[in-house]
Amino acid sequence: MENPIIFDPKIQKFREIEKGYQTNQVIDTYEEQLEDLFLIRNPKYRFNKNYQEDFKEFLKEHSQKESLQNCGKWVYFPWNKTLVHYLEDDLHQEVRTARNKNLVSKDEQEKFYKLKIGIAGLSVGSHGAITTALMGGARLMKLADPDVISASNLNRARYDFTQIGINKAKLVAQYIYQLNPYADIRVYAEGINDKNIEKFMDGLDVLIEELDDIEMKVRIREEAKKRKIPVVMATDNGDNVILDIERFDLKPNLAIFHGNLEGFDVKEIKRSPQKMYEAMGKIIDLSLVPPRVLHSVLEVGKTIYSWPQLASAATLSGAIIAYIARRIALGEKIKEGKLEVNLDSVFDPDYEKNKDLRTMELEKFFEAVGFSKNHG
Repeated sequence: MENPIIFDPKIQKFREIEKGYQTNQVIDTYEEQLEDLFLIRNPKYRFNKNYQEDFKEFLKEHSQKESLQNCGKWVYFPWNKTLVHYLEDDLHQEVRTARNKNLVSKDEQEKFYKLKIGIAGLSVGSHGAITTALMGGARLMKLADPDVISASNLNRARYDFTQIGINKAKLVAQYIYQLNPYADIRVYAEGINDKNIEKFMDGLDVLIEELDDIEMKVRIREEAKKRKIPVVMATDNGDNVILDIERFDLKPNLAIFHGNLEGFDVKEIKRSPQKMYEAMGKIIDLSLVPPRVLHSVLEVGKTIYSWPQLASAATLSGAIIAYIARRIALGEKIKEGKLEVNLDSVFDPDYEKNKDLRTMELEKFFEAVGFSKNHG
């Protein structure tokens, strides 16, 4: 993937930059960005709009008699041939995280920004990456996914039909770079494999694992455990989310997947759909899965092409991933193991009343796939 090109207009003038690159559009909102910065630093003007004279003085001090066109940085994005005018790095971060205060202190924001995150799987993972970046976290991200956006992805991914056929990891990187061109995004458009897994894991503070391949889910955890890197996995589950937090950084002898796959030969999965269901049951905990999702799993390859996923759960997963990553970055205590964020239990007044019905549906599912409830 081509990275953005950052220009210092004090060294190379705007006209030279514009002439040297084919541009579809030039976006210069530099003065508006400075006005935002001025107001952030002068909260007294929140309820007093008579600040124009003071703002003019602020502009003079900032520009040091230079044209504003020659201040800050110009950034060229080769994927859309757009040239954009940004504030300098430190000022850019100050503006874009200003509304985090005082929910996030300056010290906490800096720690979050220094966090190095790897995200393997950019369907649900895309929401985690984007939300983390929006919150001003993880300047360095490694993004891995070999898949491209398809039309059926667009019920839950934040893209549109103009982006079908583009690699998912590249799209997330492009979005984050346009949000923060000073980020350091490393794209693995080939996905995670035995040849690049060690390079992908090098230097990470947190791994967000959202892969479909169960063998690789195990392999990447083994690598994380060896390196004492915590693993977070959010599984969209109807409208809800199942969350796995494995703190190999705090407990290096912790069994992967909380020990749920001990004694299970993951290589058997490719030989038998039943083994795939069994492995999924052990990893996910099917007792947490809503009946409609269980029924749908049985219809995969018959009446539906793949299991259902909703934007509500994918978006919620992104918020949860960013929240967990920030707490880890700040060294805050956090629950470990398998957790559930269940909107149905909060908003459905009959949720508890229907508990027995859900148990019956689960037993039917176990019977249909040919293994006992204890496998779940």
